[in-house]
Amino acid sequence: MRSRDLFAEAQHLMPGGVSSPVRAIKPFPFYTAHAAGAHLTTVEGETLIDCCMAYGPLLLGHAHPDIKKAIAAQLEKGWLYGTPTPFEPEFARLVTGDHPGMDMIRFVSSGSEATMAAIRLARGFTGKSDIVKIEGGFHGAHDAVLVKAGSGATTMGVPDSAGVPAALVAHTRQLPYNDPEALETLLAKNAGIAALIIEPVPGNIGPVLPKDGYLKDVREITRAHDVLLIFDEVITGYRLGIGGAQVMFGVRPDLTTLGKIIGGGLPIGAFCGRREIMQMVAPQGPVYQAGTFSGNPLSLAAGIATVRWLHDHPSVYPDLSEKTRGIGESLAGKGNTGGSFVRIGSMFKYFFRPDAPQNYTEVKECDTAAFTRFWQKMLKQGIFLPPSQFETNFLSVAHTGKDLEAIAGGYAACR
Repeated sequence: MRSRDLFAEAQHLMPGGVSSPVRAIKPFPFYTAHAAGAHLTTVEGETLIDCCMAYGPLLLGHAHPDIKKAIAAQLEKGWLYGTPTPFEPEFARLVTGDHPGMDMIRFVSSGSEATMAAIRLARGFTGKSDIVKIEGGFHGAHDAVLVKAGSGATTMGVPDSAGVPAALVAHTRQLPYNDPEALETLLAKNAGIAALIIEPVPGNIGPVLPKDGYLKDVREITRAHDVLLIFDEVITGYRLGIGGAQVMFGVRPDLTTLGKIIGGGLPIGAFCGRREIMQMVAPQGPVYQAGTFSGNPLSLAAGIATVRWLHDHPSVYPDLSEKTRGIGESLAGKGNTGGSFVRIGSMFKYFFRPDAPQNYTEVKECDTAAFTRFWQKMLKQGIFLPPSQFETNFLSVAHTGKDLEAIAGGYAACR
């Protein structure tokens, strides 16, 4: 069946015809038949250069042979036990060893589950009820973090989804990114805040880059007010380097959430942090968290293969950074189209706004209609980008020089 026909059937059987809202491309999404390396092949047989990479997990590309081999080996032994496996302490030792100050880890099944558990843990450890998030920051689709960005420097939470009680998200405050003064003001006036959860580099509206010293200011301010700092590194973890953003920027949070890359393309999440905090998690402590698929052996096998490959190939991160730099430099002198190219490591985005945005309010100033036209042109050129101005593009180690020439040429021609 063709994509149009598959989507027509799906609309009768699934809400919106999709399993996640971002996939609801108009007038209908393309359906993928298979993928390898940096390329997707649709059910129509069209091959596309993939700059979405499943929204971040596929740093090594689609169907990487080392990951495939690890999954296949585990499949022969079974894929779900409901018991501990040797993979758990092995991967726990590997991940905690890559993050200074990270003493213990709990594996879960998704990034959303990880952030939900980390927030509950922060509340349980501190005995406080309120949390702070950054405007535009996405931390999963659970109630406490589904709140809109406010128009002022700080806001009380307003539900961003039907079915979320206003009384629940009233415990969620919001602040603009790159504004340490607003954070200091809020924390100085409110003693009941358990934690600040922040994407060190916002990925679901970006990438938006931190100003020099901003993340270190955040660490100092939260510590001074006895507020836990949670780094949501579901996107940036192992994407920006071994140890993620916290190593890149030299900031040590109290808790960290991980996902995406640590599963090698299979479902996974993790929350981790200081021993005294993590010891509060059941069965060792009173903060309950559990899951049938937590520590799934297939996901851990794929994750171990991925992280070990990254350890064995230290040049991958500077190489990827050079690739995104090359795309940006290819746009120089191509005429002023009123846009800005932003990159960090293998994450990049072209914003339809003259200057690189510094926060959510500035991101919302982008010309989304211009982006939609650009996205459609790029797809016709055989390049698949995330279908939103507010989603980061990703490169993988599988993108070749030929792929990069095509991407750069598309940007130059389609903006």
